[in-house]
Amino acid sequence: MNKEVLEAFRQLFSLALNIKASTRELSTLTLGLEGGYVEPGPSGSLTRGKLDVLPTGRNFYAVDPSTVPTKPAWEIGVKTANQLLEYHLSKHGSYPESIGFVLWAIDTYKADGEQLAQILYLLGVRPKWNSYGKVEGVEVIPIEELGRPRIDCVVRISGVVRDALMNIVELIDEAVSKVVALDEDPEVNYVRKHVLNYVRSGGDFREATFRVFCAPPGAYGAGVNYAFEASAWRTDEDLAKTWVQWSGYAYGKGVYGAQAHRELLSILKTVELVSRNHMSDEHDPLNCCCYFSYHGGLHNAAKVASGKDVDIVTVDTRDLSNTQVLPTKLEIERVVRSKLLNPSWIEEMKKHGYRGANEFSRKILHLCGWSAVSRVVDNWVYDEIAKTYALDDEMRRWLEENNPWAFEEIVRRLLESAERGLWKPDEELLEKLRNIYGEIEGLMEDIGDITQGGEVVILTAEDVESWKVNMKDIDEVWRELARRRE
Repeated sequence: MNKEVLEAFRQLFSLALNIKASTRELSTLTLGLEGGYVEPGPSGSLTRGKLDVLPTGRNFYAVDPSTVPTKPAWEIGVKTANQLLEYHLSKHGSYPESIGFVLWAIDTYKADGEQLAQILYLLGVRPKWNSYGKVEGVEVIPIEELGRPRIDCVVRISGVVRDALMNIVELIDEAVSKVVALDEDPEVNYVRKHVLNYVRSGGDFREATFRVFCAPPGAYGAGVNYAFEASAWRTDEDLAKTWVQWSGYAYGKGVYGAQAHRELLSILKTVELVSRNHMSDEHDPLNCCCYFSYHGGLHNAAKVASGKDVDIVTVDTRDLSNTQVLPTKLEIERVVRSKLLNPSWIEEMKKHGYRGANEFSRKILHLCGWSAVSRVVDNWVYDEIAKTYALDDEMRRWLEENNPWAFEEIVRRLLESAERGLWKPDEELLEKLRNIYGEIEGLMEDIGDITQGGEVVILTAEDVESWKVNMKDIDEVWRELARRRE
């Protein structure tokens, strides 16, 4: 029997023992409550090959950030980076000069840095691991070995990444600095090309290399969700300005929250593709407002800043044997079919009464948010949502009995989408919705609640003095961008 077979048997035997030992959760919980010592151990997803999370019942920690990206994650990152480039090449016949990324802590905690690896490989660098598997910086991949241009990357991180995983931010910053310093033709080094262009226009060199952005220190979110939910926008530019205002703070080595709205807009003008990794069906793009606010918000900002069409995609890594790049529109439609329009899912949500109705309402709200920022919701989706949640008599009675506030929100958001031109329903359907909303208003008055009302009141920064003051700097940068376009 050769060494490889023996090693395989050894690992399988060890795995079997660890599975057998995974019955001690209650005993170790009791031990911990009694003040005893509970052995530490890593957490993570078994479906991604993290066998070291077994046995369970240990005092688990989330991740060792210094090991990210791991070597297996690097392999996935390289594979999906190539798939991103193939997607753009097949659609446009050229490499994208810049790709915009939304990078959340979930990439580290659940996927060991697969999207981080993707970003590094697109820049044309690889991690340097020591003998303990810890990452000690990056090294440049020669352009001959890379076989393609170095792709510029602008990365919008979450507040959790900023606060808990600053080493990842510094790794990307180090990669950008090394790539910019290479003596290469800008036509094969798009990072260098864009930095030099910004410097020639009078910009500072260090500021020209900023590529990792977030909200200012202590703040979280991308702002677009608040503007959308408050109906406080009129145009795509309103939402783009909001995203840039919240996101225009740079992070890197020696840089922590430097105001950099001008630098962010400069690189956004070059973005041709916007991407986010999706690695688990434990969540979906309609779960939370942050999905359309960050991902869709970045897409809308890049589109408005450049004045050109920008692709928006989702890198699906749920099945590591079948990773793929999908238009985000298709990913959202998958979720709509499997949840919002799925009778089985609907019935399960109904079992939760008030909370289930709230889930219907929030998912539909987020669907409308995606429609506002990225126009990825087709008419048929809106039509079916209206028929399922507003026009169906049985569902209507159930919503009125269990959560009339959720019902009001659903119908109001559908009407608002129609008023804004995001949805073009036939007149008969629209009239039915208006009549239903009139009845809802009467119902809300009966229970002593005050609703927004059938007519959506839109206020933007032009209408509220305090907002106008806060947006002053962004407006100046925006006007400068418009002059350069001319």
